Amino acid sequence: MNIRSKALAVHFLTATGAVFAMLALLAAVQNEWGIMYLWLVVAFVVDGIDGPLARRYDVKANAPGYDGVLMDLIIDYLTYVFIPAYALFSSGLLPGWTGWFAIIVITFASVVYFADTRMKTKDNSFQGFPGCWNMAVLVFFAVEPAWGTILVITALLAVAMFLPLKFVHPVRTKRWRALTLPIALVWTILAIAAAWQDFAPWRPVELALIVTSIYLIFAGIAQQATERSQL
Repeated sequence: MNIRSKALAVHFLTATGAVFAMLALLAAVQNEWGIMYLWLVVAFVVDGIDGPLARRYDVKANAPGYDGVLMDLIIDYLTYVFIPAYALFSSGLLPGWTGWFAIIVITFASVVYFADTRMKTKDNSFQGFPGCWNMAVLVFFAVEPAWGTILVITALLAVAMFLPLKFVHPVRTKRWRALTLPIALVWTILAIAAAWQDFAPWRPVELALIVTSIYLIFAGIAQQATERSQL
């Protein structure tokens, strides 16, 4: 297989995320939350590996007929935002007006954020919370905190999308990557375990999900704080 065929294959790999998104949505409308999230995790894994492959085979130069960045953003919006927002609303974790508030805030803020050309920092981190609602909602499903807690966290994360706060990219942010990447992989395994157990996970899985999520949320902010302290 020549380099152009390999680059084109990377685009097709990215495109499979749309199929996994549809399978997740079909599970969601039947309230099969565990199956839904298993498909979202598959899409999450594809999203984690297609970027490095795209850079390795230089898809912009070798398969320029397709815009991989646009394709990736479309699929990310479906799998990171749209389907998790629907699940949060339809699951009953947020009753009454709180569910409507959440889906409106999540979908509106996220589409604005995804279109922001300033979303990436110089070190390939994200400027503002990167709309990873699939991760946040999965933790909500696994832990099942009080609806007020979910509502406050949702509002804070939505506001954080537009604040000058740094959030790490587990693969592309070089600083602390030796720690961040393994933690992201552990989080993914824990997410699979929680979904496999139909969101009635063992207590250690639940606690580990909380701890790894806290690290992934605050690692970039901690880096930002230490960078400023060294100035």
